[in-house]
Amino acid sequence: MSPTGFKDREILRELARKYVEVASLPVQQERRDLWTRHNDLQSTRVPILATYGMWNVWCRDLWGDGALECQDPLFRSHERSLRMGLFHHDVGDDFILEPWVEVAAVHDRPEASFWGVEGDVISAGAESGGWLARPVIQEWSDMAKLSSPPHKIREEESAQRFQQIQDTIGDILPVVLNRSAMGMGWMGDLSMNVARLRGLEQIMIDMFECPDDLRRLMAFLRDSIMANMQTAEKVGDVTLLSHQNQCMTYGGGLEAPQPSTQPRKISQMWGHIAAQELTLVSPEMHEEFMLNFQLPIIKQYGRIAYGCCEDLTRKIDMLRKVPNLRIIAVAPLADLAKCAEQIRQDYVLSWRPNPADMVCCGYDEGRITRILREGLQKTRGTRTHIHLKDIETVEGDYTRLAKWVRVARDVAASV
Repeated sequence: MSPTGFKDREILRELARKYVEVASLPVQQERRDLWTRHNDLQSTRVPILATYGMWNVWCRDLWGDGALECQDPLFRSHERSLRMGLFHHDVGDDFILEPWVEVAAVHDRPEASFWGVEGDVISAGAESGGWLARPVIQEWSDMAKLSSPPHKIREEESAQRFQQIQDTIGDILPVVLNRSAMGMGWMGDLSMNVARLRGLEQIMIDMFECPDDLRRLMAFLRDSIMANMQTAEKVGDVTLLSHQNQCMTYGGGLEAPQPSTQPRKISQMWGHIAAQELTLVSPEMHEEFMLNFQLPIIKQYGRIAYGCCEDLTRKIDMLRKVPNLRIIAVAPLADLAKCAEQIRQDYVLSWRPNPADMVCCGYDEGRITRILREGLQKTRGTRTHIHLKDIETVEGDYTRLAKWVRVARDVAASV
């Protein structure tokens, strides 16, 4: 082993030792119990969650390639994951640190070419600035360029990646290969796909000018995602690592996540579906051109969390048509009081306060306390959790998240 390889190995092993220590603390089981009861619609204290990732600028400052120690890209990716987990422990929210390490299988089609073509992105040029996707489907005849994404894993490459991590830290933490279908993650979101392939503004025009063509595209996307998911299930690649719901995938009458490769059915999984790109579209148009096509996918799952950053205030009646719905996202621009009035105790209300008010544009505990107190008063009687997300900056103050969690807990306990 080269000196660089030996150093990478020792860095990862030391981080794994620290991580398994915090992932094995009794508080992790307390959080599992909390989320299980919460997602089962039982009365609990208000769960507090703060999530972030490498798509946020401040995370790239802390865990970008230049800030890490490992030289090998695979080891560096797991160094990043372990360091982020240790940081999350210090944040102190109700995020669960699981005592295992996942190695992502390598799919034959990456996200950029998921539909058989690679779209062009026009960037504003600023770090984390705006960008514009140049649509692949300029004319409806361009649909012929698309092809359904297979569930196909590069076995040799995936096995090699798994074995490298297993040989390095497998004696410290269980290591498991996650072979989940890409169609069961963000790529299964029909709304994001159609907006990127056809154009955000254009699909709204199409609803009026070319409704039949738009329906044809939506049907192709729906059938392709379902085939991708069902192939994964057929070959045994749907496991208890395949859950998705944007919070913690416990409760809902489903098995808890486990580091297991034992096959499960999609009907035993949490799924997450959203339609952020249709936030300005009427409930009627949303149902006709999106929800009706999402429903066959949604019905495959055991439980569904619906929504992300879109305003669903006027669409909750529509969402009641989702038979396995359990969590509804209430975004910063939504009317929290009206959403709570409609959701009642029928679903979990996932309240996402505006991160600009919380930690991104200064840090004012008085302002945070006032906003959270007013919000929780509006949601009184519901099954609410607070989910701080889309945290683009903390203005260089990496202690803000932990401080925010403490304030949020105090407010939730007093309302």
